[in-house]
Amino acid sequence: MSEKNFSDRVKLKRAYESPVADDGTRVLIDRLWPRGVKKTEAAIDYWMKELAPSTELRKWFGHDPARWEEFRRRYAAEIREHRDELDRLRDLNRAGPVTLVYSAHDEAHNDAVVLREILLRHR
Repeated sequence: MSEKNFSDRVKLKRAYESPVADDGTRVLIDRLWPRGVKKTEAAIDYWMKELAPSTELRKWFGHDPARWEEFRRRYAAEIREHRDELDRLRDLNRAGPVTLVYSAHDEAHNDAVVLREILLRHR
């Protein structure tokens, strides 16, 4: 499979966006359930809390773009501590498209962006 086709199989979507058929397997990767989102409407197939940033890291980052590079480094280190869950996510992705669902407002600076990079880099 080409790099382009593989990268198309790992999508990112805010929890507040409606699910669509081509989302594939929808995986919530936040530690907390998104405010105001009903579980029945979210169409989440898996909730992988273990792959979310720790509470301490999430609070430290505070979605401050000035802390983005350090957040990426620290979060990648945390993910390495959860190999089993990361392998499970990789298995889901091998089986078909996966959409990483997150609740952050900033679409460029959030844990889903980092997790997607890791999935694509280590496929």
